[in-house]
Amino acid sequence: MRRMDKEITDRRLINSILDEALVMHIALVDGDWPYLVPVNFGYREDAIYIHCAREGEKIDLLRKNNRVSFQAETGVEIVHKSIPSKCSTHFKSVAGRGRISVVESAEEKRLGLTLLMRHYDREAGEELDFGPCLDEVCILKIEIDSLSGKQSLPVHTD
Repeated sequence: MRRMDKEITDRRLINSILDEALVMHIALVDGDWPYLVPVNFGYREDAIYIHCAREGEKIDLLRKNNRVSFQAETGVEIVHKSIPSKCSTHFKSVAGRGRISVVESAEEKRLGLTLLMRHYDREAGEELDFGPCLDEVCILKIEIDSLSGKQSLPVHTD
C-alpha cells in the first residue's frame, strides 16, 4: 500500500467494515479481462460466502480459474471544496484475494446461507430453516488468502 497512513491493520476494524458493508464486488479472471460483479455476502474470519445461480458466467469462469479479488466499502462521503482539485472522499474499505469454489456439502451450504442471512438480518435466530432452498441454491466460498483495509477519514480540528 502506497499510503501507509491510510492502512488499516487492526482485524477488528476490518471486521467492522465487513459488518457494515452492504455489497461486495468480486472480480474473476476472464481471459485478458476481469469480470467484476456486485454480490451479497456473509463472512467469517477465513472465508466469504455468496450465493448465485447454478449456471452462468460466474460459475463458468471460476471453473476455468478459481482466483478472485474482492472489495467492499462503507462510510463513503464526498467532501466538496471551493477548489475542485481539493475535493476528496472519506471511506473505509476492505480488499483481498482468495480462491473461490462451489460449496458441495449440505452442512457448509447451511453455514454459508446462515452467515449471509445474519449479515443482512441481525435478528435472524440461531437455527434458520432453509427447507428445500438448501438443495436449490448454489453457494460459493472464497477462501481468503490476503486481506487489507484502507481508510480516509475526516480530520477533526478542535
